[in-house]
Amino acid sequence: MASLQRTAPPPAASDTSLPASRAKAWGLTSILMLLYLINYGDKVLLGIAAQPLKDELGLTASQIGLAGSVFFFAMTAGGFLAGPLSKHASLKWVLAALAIGWALCLLPIIVAAGFAVLVASRLLLGLFEGPSSALIHTATYSWHPVEKRALPGALITSAAALSKIIIAPVLTYLVVAHGWRSAFVAMSAASLVWVAAWLATWKPGPYGAPDASHEDGGRRSSISWTVLRTPTFLGGLAAAFSFYTLVSVILTWLPSYFEVGLGYSRLTAGSMFAIPSLVALVALFATSYVGDRLMTKGVSSRIHRGIIPGTGLLICGLCMVVLPFIGKAGLVVAVVSVGYGLGTVVFPLLNAAISEICPTQQLAGTLGVFLALMSSGGIVGPYLAGWIVDHTSSAASGYALTFQILGAVAALGAIIALLTVNPPRDARRVLAGRTGT
Repeated sequence: MASLQRTAPPPAASDTSLPASRAKAWGLTSILMLLYLINYGDKVLLGIAAQPLKDELGLTASQIGLAGSVFFFAMTAGGFLAGPLSKHASLKWVLAALAIGWALCLLPIIVAAGFAVLVASRLLLGLFEGPSSALIHTATYSWHPVEKRALPGALITSAAALSKIIIAPVLTYLVVAHGWRSAFVAMSAASLVWVAAWLATWKPGPYGAPDASHEDGGRRSSISWTVLRTPTFLGGLAAAFSFYTLVSVILTWLPSYFEVGLGYSRLTAGSMFAIPSLVALVALFATSYVGDRLMTKGVSSRIHRGIIPGTGLLICGLCMVVLPFIGKAGLVVAVVSVGYGLGTVVFPLLNAAISEICPTQQLAGTLGVFLALMSSGGIVGPYLAGWIVDHTSSAASGYALTFQILGAVAALGAIIALLTVNPPRDARRVLAGRTGT
């Protein structure tokens, strides 16, 4: 299949040694994955601290949900800044500045705890985190050719799962043993440590779109409006939006569901945050590895960047729909874990699909729009869940009803993706539009 990445330069002369080049590619991809890990750690933080904050500040579930929704609203707005930022500054300094911003945004609530400060700090944090996902993926893709991007994309996305496996238990321990403020301090420090490592190691990859005005090959990005109108973009957006709405609820409320709804202790509930993520890790790397192998052998990406994520999301939606009918706490945890794990594959595979049909120099801006619109699902999810919990007979039934509603939405998004996502077809359409044929 003809790829739209034809503006990408060949590997640089310094990268003629394939083993050394690939080692560098995966090493820098891992550094970017660590940033995404911190990114998701900041998201997980509110879910871990939700009940202690609620108790100390006298907040309702709706108020905690509103703080979560405000974060995702700001993150959506910030996502549209990915293109302009990458146009006017290098990836190296933009990502460093964003990470420093995250660190600073976590501090006000420590010294002036209150609902207004919580909402304001989550608002600013969301604004700073908004552009990061598109820029992280753009930087990652600069080190990997288009036919081998699902696996590195899965490594980046795996940070969402690893944040619940590694960071969530640590944050839970800090909250239980030293109070919720210690968890905020820890995440702020982690961002600053990452910045130091990033500035010392980052170099641009050979598959990006270089700009001589930037020392590290930063991109003069703009948005490809042609790509935004393709069925692959729109169908992929429907799937990603529906699943991200569910993810925002899981990040904000899953520990509370396990604790208040299912009866687990606070420490156990926070630690169990990792279970869905273990399933997600297996699903992410299995589907991405197989997908990259299939694409290098000439199998249409319609299969592994359209059918596979759509099917995974459909199963996820069905798992959530049946939750209210399950009476055993352990079985609820298992069903949530399987559903979430299989749904997670939509992120790396659909991001790779967008990178396949988008010209390289427009990738940061276009992917920024895709991810910003996707994350707008988080504006609704956390507050909706809090409102439902406040207005149902029990917390358990409220959480289960929320997951059921969002599961039905996810199933609908999956069906749309199965019918519309077709990167090879839309790559040809975009190319024809660019060449005037």
